[in-house]
Amino acid sequence: MGLPISNSKLGMWLFLGTEIMFFTAFIGTYIVLYFGSPGWPTDTHVTHINVFAGATNTFVLILSSYMVVVAHEAMAQRKFDKAYKALTLTFALACLFLGIKAYEYYGKFEYNILPGRIAETDSQAIDMAVKEVDASVNSWLNQLVPGDSRADRIHVKRAAARGYQSAESDLAAVDSQLTEVKTQAAAASGAQRTALRDRQTELERQQSLYSALIANKAELANWVALDDAATKFRDDVSANRLTMAQTADRLKELQANAAFAPHLAGVHLPHPIPYGNLFASMYFLMTGFHAVHVIVGMILFAFVLTQGSRLNEKWTDWVENSGLYWHFVDLVWIFLFPLLYIIPGFDRGTPGH
Repeated sequence: MGLPISNSKLGMWLFLGTEIMFFTAFIGTYIVLYFGSPGWPTDTHVTHINVFAGATNTFVLILSSYMVVVAHEAMAQRKFDKAYKALTLTFALACLFLGIKAYEYYGKFEYNILPGRIAETDSQAIDMAVKEVDASVNSWLNQLVPGDSRADRIHVKRAAARGYQSAESDLAAVDSQLTEVKTQAAAASGAQRTALRDRQTELERQQSLYSALIANKAELANWVALDDAATKFRDDVSANRLTMAQTADRLKELQANAAFAPHLAGVHLPHPIPYGNLFASMYFLMTGFHAVHVIVGMILFAFVLTQGSRLNEKWTDWVENSGLYWHFVDLVWIFLFPLLYIIPGFDRGTPGH
């Protein structure tokens, strides 16, 4: 005699058993790391954990589980229209859950709370600030002068030192050579023509470079000043001459310069977060894996919803098994919410973004 349940339900329970092992491993690992790492980040202003968003998502999932129960009962009573409406609302709530989670993820990306990208010490924070300054310097140069930033840096420095007079004479020479090469390329053929076309491309690149140097003299003078300041900043950091406070002051000084400010607006000195990369890894692993399960549940419900008015008793077991899966997804979140949101931020102030 077999078990008094359908094969499909038995299969779902067995599948959920394997899923429980997955999340048990994740949760157990998180607990061990949390209690075994002195200085684990708990301040929500630092981790940018949004407790309100997490609580809202908890309510959303609980409500969606209730609607699944309503849908299952309606299917058993052959009230298929009612079941369809309940599942539609469940699907909408799942979309809302993912939308809120996307909003939370956006906050993490905005503040660079990402695995492998968090400064855990003062020196790492300072190094990241230097890299941001260098990136801003190169970005500004690329806006002014086309081409490779390293080569352009040399050209701009030389042109600035000579008052850009050499750029004007170089541009005249390039214009003359370009005209001659175009004429020769038009009359040539075969390998010679290919070589001349390559030479033409190189001359056109030089033409663009020298034209940009001449057209952006004022801006390039400001860029040279910023590049010099950035080089000194980088050298001081390399020689370990700056503390966190001194680095912050140096950045404020650079950003206070009206010529530099628009290009350094996005540069900041990160707040060191001990174990920050480990925290971010666990956060994205657990919430991301859970979000994947939410999407799978939505796919299961989508199969039912595509039936529309054709929904009938043949889908009763499908709805029941999908409901079991969805309750599991809800239950997992009931564990994740306090572990990730409530316990670490307890009495730590209001949540950040």
